[in-house]
Amino acid sequence: MSQQDLQLQQDATALYEAVNQLVRLYQFRDRDLICCHDVSVTQCYALEFLAEHGSLRLQQLAELMLLDKSTSSRVVDSLVKKGYVTRIADTDDRRAVALTATDTGVALYQQIRAELIAQEQQLIAHLSPEMRQASIEVIRALSAQVKQRNTNSCAVRPCSD
Repeated sequence: MSQQDLQLQQDATALYEAVNQLVRLYQFRDRDLICCHDVSVTQCYALEFLAEHGSLRLQQLAELMLLDKSTSSRVVDSLVKKGYVTRIADTDDRRAVALTATDTGVALYQQIRAELIAQEQQLIAHLSPEMRQASIEVIRALSAQVKQRNTNSCAVRPCSD
């Protein structure tokens, strides 16, 4: 193995460990903050997509959330019961239903988003502007690579035993 390959492997290992730790910490942070607002993290993601994209069909929402349709349906059902999402008959296809965040749902999402952004501001306040921008660029580049990889694989494969 060349020195360059060895360094790449070491960097990949370090990246794996750093991202893994960050994701775990963020999941707990998000869960603790979001669940105080009467929604789960998954329900908040659904509200986010509906608030950001407007009206969506269930299949579209499921694809955006990287969930299967039945799981997405359960998430939406709970949001409908709480008054955060409505189902509206699709004008183009009478069999289809469009999902839309209610004003209350959008307001809740905006409140949660503002709280999360305030936490991010505290988190990065000590970093130089250059380091903040570089960090954002790295995260966006990694996200784009992961998205491309997931798109190329067509679907998330089930785990094998």
